[in-house]
Amino acid sequence: MDYDVAVIGAGAAGIAAARKLAEAGRSVVILEASNRVGGRAWTVELSGMPLDMGCGWLHSAERNPLVAIGRDAGFTIERGPTAWQSQWRDLGFLPEERAAAAAAWEALEERLRTNPPASDRASDALVPDSEWNAYCQSLSGYVNGAPLERLSVADFLAYDNAATDANWRVHEGYGSLIAAVVPDVSLRLSTPVRRVALTGGGVRLETDRGPVSAAAAIVTVSTNVLARGTIAFDSEADEHLHAAAQLPLGLADKLFMELHGNHGLEPETHLLGDARNDATGSYYIRPLGRPVVEGFFGGKGAVVIEQAGLLDAFVFAFEQLSSLLGNNIRRHLRPLAASSWCHTDWVRGSYSHALPGHSGARTVLARSVGGRLFFAGEATHHSDFSTAHGAWESGLRAADEAIGGGG
Repeated sequence: MDYDVAVIGAGAAGIAAARKLAEAGRSVVILEASNRVGGRAWTVELSGMPLDMGCGWLHSAERNPLVAIGRDAGFTIERGPTAWQSQWRDLGFLPEERAAAAAAWEALEERLRTNPPASDRASDALVPDSEWNAYCQSLSGYVNGAPLERLSVADFLAYDNAATDANWRVHEGYGSLIAAVVPDVSLRLSTPVRRVALTGGGVRLETDRGPVSAAAAIVTVSTNVLARGTIAFDSEADEHLHAAAQLPLGLADKLFMELHGNHGLEPETHLLGDARNDATGSYYIRPLGRPVVEGFFGGKGAVVIEQAGLLDAFVFAFEQLSSLLGNNIRRHLRPLAASSWCHTDWVRGSYSHALPGHSGARTVLARSVGGRLFFAGEATHHSDFSTAHGAWESGLRAADEAIGGGG
């Protein structure tokens, strides 16, 4: 055997697994298809600012293991409340409207808890023709990356029951934190795995740079990659691939716009573009005091801007902002950066949600195969799916299983 354990994917789950295995004295190789580590945690440095193109919030921060890991690694953790639920100067979304919209969302959640639809489809709990249905759909897009029609009620509640309201940030970037804690193991970037086969004594992985053998393997790639058949597996993993198809990645994207000149915008403020448009952008203004507006699009909104293309996506954001702030704001905005997770090779989406009737697919995907093949990643977490810390914890779980299985 070349290694005790081969880890496929260098995102949060793969890095966590490799760290745990290395600490246990196992020999480890990480095989990453792309040319960088971090997966959906990705920080880029532009105009002197670290910008998180993927995950950017330490959700459920009081119990998030990456808070302590980040601090130990020398990162600055920014605590405190966020501006997401506010509307700067009440522009375009008056206090009474915000209260009514919030009440509609809370009532929807209450119906999902106390009288969930037999279909397990969240949209079936909407009040027909309600004024705030589009608002509820936009929130689902931000939280789940998908519209309520594609969302399992049981799955949504599993997350919602476990999550807290504490959302903190990493000053230097969440992606930078994840990339900084890769353990001292063999790391092979730009090395896609094409086939994983169980052998008499272990696992054989066929890669673009030759075969790798190991006593066990941990697979941390996204559900969309698994469901597309990008990696071939033996028939013993067929149930896992089917489960992955029931846990598709939703879509969330960001547009960063640089601010310059005397724009008059205050730091740490927020604007929802249009509360009655389910494709609306949500705009965080001057996060951490930086001269930038971070536009966030989820679900239908993210699909719309990806289909429109980069130029038209920024046009849409500029139009939403100018409708609230006046046309003068356009002269103070410059396109800076954008994500496109649907088109990002080796990921193909943002974070997982269970389709109606399929919340149990997470348990299936998390099962091992023959005590030699293990699965991790945010989609395998029972309650903290769609988060980096959920991915991290799943990597630790898979590493423990591999160690216990003799890997």
